[in-house]
Amino acid sequence: MAYSQLQKLEANIDIKATSEQFFDVLCNRTHHIGNIFHQKIQSVEIHRGEWGTEGSIISWNYVHDGKACVAREVVEGIDKVNNKMNFKVIDGDLLTHYKSFKFKMQVITPKEKGRIVNWVLEYEKQNAHTPDPRTMLDIVVEMSKEIDDDLTKNHS
Repeated sequence: MAYSQLQKLEANIDIKATSEQFFDVLCNRTHHIGNIFHQKIQSVEIHRGEWGTEGSIISWNYVHDGKACVAREVVEGIDKVNNKMNFKVIDGDLLTHYKSFKFKMQVITPKEKGRIVNWVLEYEKQNAHTPDPRTMLDIVVEMSKEIDDDLTKNHS
């Protein structure tokens, strides 16, 4: 019997940058992430379309668990009013372990002071022995902190 179950991992990261600043990097200046977080992200390139548009295809060259990896993602949704983006992996190393893989990001401004970046990884494992992608969640958390540090250091 085939193994099929949609699962999620989630993380919230407190940031100092404005919601608009952080969202702008993920949406419109994605190619700069390699400069900001070069320890794990070697490059981010537009494969088809334009930065900041739904349907665009983005290629990521990154290091995961000490191994050079590639991911190609389609931007599935952009909500600029709510600082929200969804990416669906359509090719690359992640799909050797997962039938499907999505990254969902939203910058939330709670009623209290501050802002939070919420990441949700939504995935379907190839089989029951496939591990949860906790190390991938660690990468997006670390990347978010690096982006925030860069924004608050250079643009405050």
